[in-house]
Amino acid sequence: MSEIMRDSNNPILTINDVTPSMDGIEVVGVFNPAACKFQDEYILVVRVAEMCIQTEGWFKIPIMNFTGERPQLEIKSWKQGEINLSDPRKFWAGPYRYLSSISHLRLARSTDGVHFTFSDNPFMFADLTNEAFGVEDARITQIGDTCYLTYTAVSINSFGVSLAGTVDFQTVQRYGMILAPENKDSCLFPEKINGKYVALHRPSSDNFGRPSVWYCESPDLLHWGNHSCLLAPYENQWERQKIGVGPQPLKTSDGWLVMYHGCGDDSVYSLHLCLLDLNDPRKVLKRTSEPVFVPETDWEKNGFFPNVVFCNGWIREPDDRVLIYYGAADSCICVAETTVNDLMGFLDRGKSKR
Repeated sequence: MSEIMRDSNNPILTINDVTPSMDGIEVVGVFNPAACKFQDEYILVVRVAEMCIQTEGWFKIPIMNFTGERPQLEIKSWKQGEINLSDPRKFWAGPYRYLSSISHLRLARSTDGVHFTFSDNPFMFADLTNEAFGVEDARITQIGDTCYLTYTAVSINSFGVSLAGTVDFQTVQRYGMILAPENKDSCLFPEKINGKYVALHRPSSDNFGRPSVWYCESPDLLHWGNHSCLLAPYENQWERQKIGVGPQPLKTSDGWLVMYHGCGDDSVYSLHLCLLDLNDPRKVLKRTSEPVFVPETDWEKNGFFPNVVFCNGWIREPDDRVLIYYGAADSCICVAETTVNDLMGFLDRGKSKR
């Protein structure tokens, strides 16, 4: 029987493990980490969400202001009752949508893959105008000597996919937005295929269909084309709202192993798998018809946004064990262990072709 085993140390990182990036705000979530092994360390690139410390009668949010010589944190305020906060993550104020928090990316390091320590300072903070509402949900793919990060850049003008790279996890080079709004949930394949870089991504869809996983190609990692829809949500309780790709695909002898998340009834997030052809990843060979991982524990069911397991980071060990790092309820980080064979077993047991 295929299985994914939660670690007994879960949750491995919480808001109590990280200090706020500045005075006047508080950390409300550490979640959705990218993951890789770099030299002798396990490294997570963690999304850290911060909110203003609220005062009675008002609701305040932090955003970055780029009108001066250097970006500065600005606080916007509304009287309580002027805005609808039924979704704790976002709200409308007049013609614009805002986020209740601002996110940055911070490193956490470990020697064993379970016990992590946060860096004192952000690794990537909002630095460009299209990041005024924060940077979120990175994925890591190493190509050559560079670890590339695809991440979501958010501003009042919506959200798109941006690219950055690092060779040492000390400095980072930003390449800017590579997939225009509205787009997110993007990962790179770890090698060229037929001479092209390949990525998966998730454009939004409000008028036709539902948000789905798309395929695209690039000659240089900056200019992307040949877009095509790869996976659309199943009409079931687990995927009915939308789906989005997770961490970088794992290469196996049978194909590219891809993990993706589904959002279904009651906005429950679960994890799913598919297998893509090695030479033409636009071909879906197998796909699970039911989730392989669902919210079960208290910290997965209760938190800032409840009933969420969301993975955009996994690490394949030399012995083919796979460590799955995931955000739980948009609040904390957990890890689970499985093997490549077990993941393939899920596909063989509950496979369904698109």
